[in-house]
Amino acid sequence: MTTVLLATFDLMPEGEPGGELLLAALAERGIEARWVRWDDPDVAWADADLVAVRSTWDYHRRLPAFLAWAERVEAVAPLLNGAEVFAWNADKAYLTEIADVVPTVPTALLDDTDLAGGLARALERWGRVVIKPRTGAGGVGVVVAESVDDGRLEGLVAGPWIVQPVVESVRTTGESSVYVLDRAPVAQVDKVAAAGELRVHELYGGSSRPVALDPGRARVAADAVRAVEARTGAELAYARVDLMAWQDQWVVSELELIEPGLYLDVDPANAGRFAEMVRARLNPA
Repeated sequence: MTTVLLATFDLMPEGEPGGELLLAALAERGIEARWVRWDDPDVAWADADLVAVRSTWDYHRRLPAFLAWAERVEAVAPLLNGAEVFAWNADKAYLTEIADVVPTVPTALLDDTDLAGGLARALERWGRVVIKPRTGAGGVGVVVAESVDDGRLEGLVAGPWIVQPVVESVRTTGESSVYVLDRAPVAQVDKVAAAGELRVHELYGGSSRPVALDPGRARVAADAVRAVEARTGAELAYARVDLMAWQDQWVVSELELIEPGLYLDVDPANAGRFAEMVRARLNPA
């Protein structure tokens, strides 16, 4: 039987919420799958027919080790999306690299050598800004500032960072996540932030629900995947494209190409969609 290893981390040994649905969907297609910790030294990665990074949700805290692991795995087994894509996607500077071909939330780079100057320029341009670590996940380390003397800046984690305008529509329209599997948009989950928040994560009171795939948002998501493939030379197996409404259009706020949660507890059908993509990768026509 074909074997697929689904990489997770130590705090979620059974995988992402709803992970049992993914195992069942793969089994229905004749694929034996199991959840394994990415940093478990006893895992025989070379024995796998395919490795899929799923809920490795500590990677941003251990990035050099994670990327080295991905390179080692890729040397002995097929790894969906691959180590080079992971390295590129781990740095949110990618938004500046694709902004000329796909609409994105306006983004500037900040570093330790010119934090005050770069922040002052961003504030002059946008008035109120969000600062995020260039490598980060789950909304950790996000700070909103209205001046270079804003007290909230004391909460900044170590740089470098990106800086963006505050996108007020996240409080009203919310954010959309479009799943793109083998270049085809297949599903959409809409998320809204809690009152007084900009982050839509459940950890901060946000909520999520599956909705019908919107053609306009699907088009932007597909364009974003094509832009990444042109930039990296990779063929993406999966992507989650997060979108926000900015100046009367849908724009990319984030690309998740490493370990995007499938929201299986919100949209269980994503298990079958992901499993079908895996089946097609294992048995190309």
